[in-house]
Amino acid sequence: MALVAHIDSGKTTLTESILLQSSYLSASGSVDTGSTTTDFLPAERERGITIQSASIPVKWKNWTFNLIDTPGHADFGMEVESASRVIDGAVVLIDSVEGVEAQTKGVWKQLDRYGVPTRMMFLNKQDRPGASFKSSLRSLLTNRLHPHPMVLTLPIASFDPQDYAHGEPGIQGLVDLVKWELWRWDEEGRSAYYPLPTDVRALEKLEFLPSNHPIIPHLAPARTQLLENLSMFSEDLMEVLLTLPSEPSSYLGIKSPDIIPHLRKSTLEDKILPVVCGSAIKHIGTSIAMDYVGELFASPLDVFHDSTKNAPLRMLAWKVSWDQKRGWMTYVRIYSGIQLLNCRREFRLMRRYHLGKLTRQSAILNATRNQKEKVSKLLLMYAAEPVEVDELPFGAVGVVLGLKFTRTGDTLVSSGAPPSGRSVMQDIIPPKAVISASVIPNSHSDLEPVQNALESLSRTDPSVRYDLQEGQILVHGLGALHLEIVEGRLRDEFQANFELGKRRVSYREALGPSYDPAHFEKPLITKDDKADIAGNSVIVALDVRPLQEDEKGNPLWDGNLVLNKAGVDISSPDSSSTANPELLIASGIATALSSSPHSSLPMSHLRIQIREWSTPSPLSLLTGASAIVLRNRIRKVGMGPLMEPYFLFKVSVNEDTLGKVVKDLTEHGAELQDLGDGMSDGVDEVGGYAEEGNYIPPNMLSPSSSNINLEDTSGSSKIKRFIHALAPLSQMLDYNSRLRALSGGHGQFDMVSAGFRVVTEPRKIEILREIGRA
Repeated sequence: MALVAHIDSGKTTLTESILLQSSYLSASGSVDTGSTTTDFLPAERERGITIQSASIPVKWKNWTFNLIDTPGHADFGMEVESASRVIDGAVVLIDSVEGVEAQTKGVWKQLDRYGVPTRMMFLNKQDRPGASFKSSLRSLLTNRLHPHPMVLTLPIASFDPQDYAHGEPGIQGLVDLVKWELWRWDEEGRSAYYPLPTDVRALEKLEFLPSNHPIIPHLAPARTQLLENLSMFSEDLMEVLLTLPSEPSSYLGIKSPDIIPHLRKSTLEDKILPVVCGSAIKHIGTSIAMDYVGELFASPLDVFHDSTKNAPLRMLAWKVSWDQKRGWMTYVRIYSGIQLLNCRREFRLMRRYHLGKLTRQSAILNATRNQKEKVSKLLLMYAAEPVEVDELPFGAVGVVLGLKFTRTGDTLVSSGAPPSGRSVMQDIIPPKAVISASVIPNSHSDLEPVQNALESLSRTDPSVRYDLQEGQILVHGLGALHLEIVEGRLRDEFQANFELGKRRVSYREALGPSYDPAHFEKPLITKDDKADIAGNSVIVALDVRPLQEDEKGNPLWDGNLVLNKAGVDISSPDSSSTANPELLIASGIATALSSSPHSSLPMSHLRIQIREWSTPSPLSLLTGASAIVLRNRIRKVGMGPLMEPYFLFKVSVNEDTLGKVVKDLTEHGAELQDLGDGMSDGVDEVGGYAEEGNYIPPNMLSPSSSNINLEDTSGSSKIKRFIHALAPLSQMLDYNSRLRALSGGHGQFDMVSAGFRVVTEPRKIEILREIGRA
C-alpha cells in the first residue's frame, strides 16, 4: 500500500503516526524538525519535503503491510509512478482546508494508469482552522475522483457543544459508522472507544457525550444512509435491509461483521470509495484508517498473479537505488505463487513447498533485457535501515543486492522459467523532462566521472535524462526543484566535480508541413526508404505523419505513436531484442526522434508505422538504417512547429496584493483560469459527479469551516484569494522570488504539468535564438 497526495497533505506525518500506533516507534518524529523515519535523506530533512519513496513493512494486528510513503511534489512524480505500479491499494490524503488539488488528481490518474484496485480517502488536518468535512467530500464529486464516496467515519470537533456555537476548530473524536462506535482522544493522544446503543432514543442519554451535542441527531441518519447506499451494490445486503422493520432504530443493530464483506466486495470492484477522516499530527483516526486498510484493501491474492501450482519465480523491479557500501539496490515486488481457497492456508503451503519465493544466491533472468543475473543478498528495508533475510515470499516487497543490469520497470523470472513464463510485465512510465541545464565539468579529467555519475543517477531516477548536444552535456529533469536535487545528488552521492549552467526549458519540435503520403498496402520502395550503412543498402519503409486530434501519443515515446507492421503500438523504445527486426527498427526510430536535424530538439506528436524492411546481415544494421531513414525524412519535410511546456499554477495571496500578482502573471504570458476562495483547481471539468445517492454531511460537523481562507477577520486585506492560471514554464522559472517580492512574503504557489502547447511564430523565433539555431 502507498500513501499518495498533493504536497503538504500530511503523508509523511501519517506514516509516522502509523509507525507509532503499530509500536514500530516509541515516539513519532516531525517533518518540521527533520526527524521522521521515511524522510532520511539530508535534502529531505533540510527542506521538509519527501523527495524519494520509502518502503517499510508494518505489522498491524493480523496483517502485514508493505507501506510506501511517496513524494507529493510534481517534480518527483517518478517516485509515485514506480510505487503505483506495484501496490495493491492506496490511501489518498486530502488537506481538509484545500480539498482536492491539482496534484491530487495527478496521482489519481497515475493510480488509474496502473489499475490500482483499491483506494481509500483520508480527509486529513481536520484540526486546522477552516477545515471542512463537507466541502472536502463534495470536492471528490466535483473533481470526478469517484461517483460514490462512502463516509465510514464522522469527525467530532469537540465534546463541548459550546465550541460548535463559537466556531472553534479542532478534532477530539470520531464516530465509526460501520462498527457503530465512538472514539475519543485526550490531549496526550490516548484514545478510548465506546459502543453506541442500538436504540435511537438512547443516543440522547450517553455518559460520554452531552445530550445537547449537535452531532447526536445526525448519527442514526448517517448510518442509515451508509447501509442504504451500500445495499445498492449488494443484493444480499439489500435483502437483509428489506426484512427489517421500518423504524428509526432498525439499522443500528446490524453488526459490523455483517457489513464488512459487502463493503470489501464493493471496494474491490471499485463501486465505492471508502472515506475516513482525522488528524495525522494528533494521531486521530490513524488506527481506524489502518483497520479499514486491512479489512478492505486487496491482498496479493486479489490481484493478477500466476496461479498455477508450481509457478516459477516472477517479480518486477520497481525502483533502483545506489548505496556507497552495498552498491546497486534493486527494489522488487514478487508476483508468483499458487492460489487456493483459503489465504492463510495458501501461505502455509507456499512456505512448505517453497513456491514463488526468492532466496539468496538465486540465479534469475532479466526477461526485459535477456540478461542473466545473480542474487547476492536479500533485504527488507525499514526506510533507511536494512534487515538481511533468507527469502522473499510471494507478495513481498524487498531489496535484491548484486543485480548488474536491471533497471526500473524490468521483469525478472527464474532462470529455468519456460519461454511462456518469460513474458514482460507492464512497464513503468517515466514522466518526460520539461527543463534542462548544462553540466560543465571542472576539468578535462572530471569529464568521464561526471558522465558516469549521470549514467548512475539516471538509473536510480529514470525521469532524469542526459545527452550530448553540440559538445555540451545537458541534464533534463521534471522541474527547477528536481534539477536542484539532481545537482546535490551528483555532488554528494557520486562526488562529481562540475558547475551547473543556466536552466533552460525543454522544448519539442513537431513534424514539418511537407510530409509524404502513406505507402499503399504494398509499399512502393523509393530511395527515401533506403540507407547505405556498413557497405550494405538496407531498406526500412516507414509511414510518417503528425498525430491527429483524436490520437494520443505514448508517454514512453515522448508523445509519439510508433506502430509495428500490424498497426499495433510498440509499447516502449527500450524493448530490446536481437532477433526481432521490428524492435531493432524501433530502437533506431527512438534515436532519430531524440534530436531533430533542424533544431536538435526532441521530436513529439508524430505517428510512425513500420511498413517493410530488408534482412541485412547482421540484422542489427536495421537499427542504424531506420535512424538514418527517419532523420532524412524529417529533414526533407522542413522544420515543424515548436512546442513548449505549460503548467497549471495555483497561487494563494492576500486580498491586498491580488491585483499586483494577477498583473505579473498576465505580463508573463499566463492565461487566468479562475479567481476565487474555494476548493477548486481552476480546471474546467466536464461536470462533476452528482450528489444524489451519496451521503453529504451537514456543515455543523466542521464548526470552523465558515472561516475558511480567513487569516484575520479584522479586515479584508487578510482574506486569502486563489488564482488559477495556465502559464509557460519558461516565464516562471524565477516565480518563487517574484511572488515573494510581490506579496510581501505571504504568497504561496504550487504547480502541475499541463503538457506541451504549440507556440506562435514570433515565440518560435525567440526559442530558436535561445537555443542558438536562429
